[in-house]
Amino acid sequence: MSPADGAEFRVTNAEHRPRLEAAERILRAAVRCIVSSGAAALTMHDVAEEAEVSKGLIHYHFHDKDTLLARVVEWMGQNLVSRERAALENSTPRHAIDDLWAWLAAELDRGHLRVLLELAQWRNPLVRRAIHAANLARRDASAASIERLFALLALRPRIPARLLADVVVPFVDGLAMTMGVDAEFNPRAAFDVLWLSLLTLTD
Repeated sequence: MSPADGAEFRVTNAEHRPRLEAAERILRAAVRCIVSSGAAALTMHDVAEEAEVSKGLIHYHFHDKDTLLARVVEWMGQNLVSRERAALENSTPRHAIDDLWAWLAAELDRGHLRVLLELAQWRNPLVRRAIHAANLARRDASAASIERLFALLALRPRIPARLLADVVVPFVDGLAMTMGVDAEFNPRAAFDVLWLSLLTLTD
């Protein structure tokens, strides 16, 4: 399986390490370009310059722009989910809400959520499938965070965590969108209101 086909960039042996490192370097460069200028403006030339590689190497790993964007979605989605799953891993009841906010604040600053929202409008089937898979993984991670948070607080929700995740994920996306257009918006206040509301849905 080539790096362009793999969803994860695991190094299986020393022989494959340089190719895998090059592919991830290209992905990181593409993400930086999209965060800065948007997906529509992305060119292979820009990515090559940012990654300090040749355009030929990009085409070797990622056949065309749509393939690259699909892999960007996979890469960002996997890393976002991994960071969320770690957010409450060592948390305590006293700090659980703050720990969850710290994770979300870092994601909002990183800008990857805005990139995923932008690419959700992309019409290419490869990109759309990657977005769909990323959304499913994000809902699973959100449900796990909700279950973990309620467990830490010794609360039992009256609504299943997966249904609550269907509210929390769009809320997070809304924060990412609003922060991009309203400099006066206070995302922490909105976050606190949401969780105060959700915490009332317990026995």
